Amino acid sequence: MTTFDLQNYLSARRAWVDAALESRLPPDTTRPPLLHQAMRYSVMAGGKRLRPVLCLAACEAVGAVPEAALLPGLAVEILHTYTLIHDDLPCMDDDELRRGKPTCHVRFGEATALLAGDALLTLAFEWLAEARTPAPYTPAQLALELARAAGSQGVIGGQVEDLAAEGQPVDADRLDYIHRHKTAALIRAAVRMGGLCGGATPAQLDALTRYGEASGLAFQIADDILNATSTPEQLGKPVGSDRERGKLTYVAVHGLERSRARAEDLVREAGGAIEGLPGDTAPLRALAEHAIRRSS
Repeated sequence: MTTFDLQNYLSARRAWVDAALESRLPPDTTRPPLLHQAMRYSVMAGGKRLRPVLCLAACEAVGAVPEAALLPGLAVEILHTYTLIHDDLPCMDDDELRRGKPTCHVRFGEATALLAGDALLTLAFEWLAEARTPAPYTPAQLALELARAAGSQGVIGGQVEDLAAEGQPVDADRLDYIHRHKTAALIRAAVRMGGLCGGATPAQLDALTRYGEASGLAFQIADDILNATSTPEQLGKPVGSDRERGKLTYVAVHGLERSRARAEDLVREAGGAIEGLPGDTAPLRALAEHAIRRSS
């Protein structure tokens, strides 16, 4: 039995995603140049490209070619970048470092950063409108998936609860809501969108949904652990900031050991969810495992 080489897979998929983003984003000379420079600065600053890679892998897992999910995967990535730009703003988390570089508002000013995030959010849905899907699915269903994951009952709702929870007593139910909405919702959407692009059956979409929810929650728990235990050089952003702000995290509520154990359980749950899918599930399994083994 051949061992799946995740590092080679990730390297190839990231290079593919980066090249596609580079070619599709408006050039930084496009008027107004400052806005497009800020957009490209944030999108092309690096990053794991986890969401588009998951979108591609989900498409493969239902037996389709990954190319079918590339454009929707790019849309998820630039929407994710918009959330990071806004998350870093002084009115939110007021972070000065992201992916090892000055945050967008530090580099370009608050107003330009805000508008760059808005422009990326809008561009994500422009790209989805251009996507192609196999019958019976339509690009509108891709847009619906992403809008639901990103809106008031998804990422934005999770961010509001996250901000409201700062400095408040620990609350396990609120923590679960924040993590499932602020992080897991977009990962679940990326996986489901990959399934839609691959022509998944309802049962296959259900399996991908369960995978996305479990792996997305595991990813955020791992982030909480890294913020408490890593270094700025490893993480590419400040560490210990969650504790300093009194943020509600898995580590704050459950402690390090229980957090690690919960993440392990979720990875097993994610792997079990996709048993029986008709395509290659090795990438999805390895990506879930990678979510909790990574150092950044």
